[in-house]
Amino acid sequence: MTLPSPDLSDPIADLYQKAVDAYYAGRFDIASAHVDEILAHAPEHAHAMHLGGLSLLALGDAEAAQRWVARALEVAAEPNFYNTLYSIQFKLGAFNDAIESLRRGLTLDPDFAAFHYNLAWALQQLDVLDQAVISYRRALELDPDNASIHNNLGFALQELGAPDTAEFHYRRAIALVPDKPTSRHNLGRTLLAKGQYDEAWPYYEDRWVSQQDSNGRPCPVPIGVSLPRWRGEKPNPSNDPAQPYSGGESLLVLHEQGLGDSLHFVRYLPLALERFSRVGYVCPPSLRRLYEQSLCSRWPGIVLLDSVPADLGDWDWHCPMMSLPLAFQTRIDTIPAEMPYLYADTSRASWWGARLGDSLPRAMPRVGIVWAGGHSIINFDKRRSLTSASIAPLLNVSNVGWISLQKTDDDAKRPDEASKAQLLDWTDELHDFAETAALIENLDLVISVDTSVAHLAAAMDKPVWLLNRFPGCWRWMNGTKSPWYPGLRLFTQFERGNWDDVLARVVAALQEEVVRQAP
Repeated sequence: MTLPSPDLSDPIADLYQKAVDAYYAGRFDIASAHVDEILAHAPEHAHAMHLGGLSLLALGDAEAAQRWVARALEVAAEPNFYNTLYSIQFKLGAFNDAIESLRRGLTLDPDFAAFHYNLAWALQQLDVLDQAVISYRRALELDPDNASIHNNLGFALQELGAPDTAEFHYRRAIALVPDKPTSRHNLGRTLLAKGQYDEAWPYYEDRWVSQQDSNGRPCPVPIGVSLPRWRGEKPNPSNDPAQPYSGGESLLVLHEQGLGDSLHFVRYLPLALERFSRVGYVCPPSLRRLYEQSLCSRWPGIVLLDSVPADLGDWDWHCPMMSLPLAFQTRIDTIPAEMPYLYADTSRASWWGARLGDSLPRAMPRVGIVWAGGHSIINFDKRRSLTSASIAPLLNVSNVGWISLQKTDDDAKRPDEASKAQLLDWTDELHDFAETAALIENLDLVISVDTSVAHLAAAMDKPVWLLNRFPGCWRWMNGTKSPWYPGLRLFTQFERGNWDDVLARVVAALQEEVVRQAP
C-alpha cells in the first residue's frame, strides 16, 4: 500500500517518512510512536492518522485501527482511506459496513479496480453472488490480466451453476499465474464435477489451499512425512523402474480432510494391498473399530495407526488418502464401486434390531435421518444443513418410523420439541461409527444431507437419499445417481438455498415408497 507524504513543513514531513519507513520494515510499534509524535504537533495530519490505523491493524488491534482511519476520513475523504477502512471492517466481520465504505470510495474514484474487486469479495462473504459477479466483471474491465479476479469470478460463477464459464476464468487465471494453487484447485474441482478425471486429479493436488481443520482454521500446507511420496509407481526395493515389482514394500496412508472423506476413500486401501505387502492408515479414533471389523479382519495387511509413527523405519512410501485416486489413475469407469465395503458387527446389529423391534412395528419402514452437517464452523456447512424444524414435511409423512442419526455438538442442530416427538433418538449412545453402522444395518433407508453418515450408509450398500445443496460437492456430479455409490439417490436443489423444493420431491418419493412397501 502506497503511503504518500503530505506537503507540510520539513520536520513533520521527515518524521512522517520515518514512520512510513518503520511501517514497511515491519516495526509497527515504532511507526505508531512516530505517528503519536506527529499528531502532537499536527493534530489534523490525516495521512499520519491513516498510517496509525495501519500500524495498529498490523499489531492486531483492529478496533483501534478502525477508529484511527475513521478520524482520518473526517479530515480528508481520500479513496485510499476508504479502502483501508474496508479492510479493517472486513477483518472484524462487519461485511455490510465494509461494503458501505467501498461504495463511498467508489463515489470518489469509480475506476479504481481494487474497489470493485474488494466489493465483490465482501458481497461474496454475504452470499450475494449475483451482485458479486457484476463487481468482479467490472474489476476485470479495469484490470483484465489480474489472476485473482479471474479466479474469484470463476468461483462465484461455479457456485451459481455456470461451470463452463467458471472453467474459462480458472484457466485464464492459471495462464496468468501458472503456479497459483487456488486457481489450480478450483479448476480441479470443476473438472471433477464434470467427470474429466484424467485432467482433474493433478489439479486437485493443490486442494491444500482451501483446507480447514475441525476448528475452521486454514491448513494450507500439504501433509507429508519424510518418506518418498507414492504417486502410483510400481514399488520395488531399489526404486529402479527397470526392476520388477517384488511386493515387499509398505505404504503409509495419511488421513486428511473430514470423516466423510475417509469413509469415501478408504475403499482404496485394499487396492493398495495389490501393490504393497502392508498398508498402514493413520486412522481417526471414531472410525477405528469400524475399519477393524470391515477391513482389517478381511485384509490382515491393512494396519491402523493412531498417529504418524515417530520411527518411520517400517514404512517405505507415503500417500495422503485423497491422493489415492490420482495414484490409481481413477476414471469414471474405473471407480472402485463394489459394495458393500463397510460392515456392521453382527452381534451389535442384532442388539439394535431387537431394540428397534420393541419400539417400531416391523411393517413400518425404518428411515434414518440426518438434517445437518457436523462442523458448524466450516464455510459451506450453513449451505448443506437444515434445521430440525425445516424437515417437518418429512417427519409428517405417515406410516414411517423415523430414527435420528444426527450427531452434533452444536445445540442449534439438535431436534426441537416437535421433532423429538416424531423421532427415535438414541444418538447419545452412538459413540463411534461402528455403533452407528450397527443401527443403520437395521434401517430400510437413510435420508441425509451431505455429511459422513451418508457415506457410511452408502458404503454399507444401504439405500441413501442425499439432500444435496446447489451446486453440490464435486463428487456427486449431476443427475440423480452417483458413480461412487450405486445405491445413492440424489435430490439436489434446483435453486441455490431452496430446500423447500427438495423436501417436496423427497416427500413425494417417500410416500410412493410407503405405498409400495405396504402389506
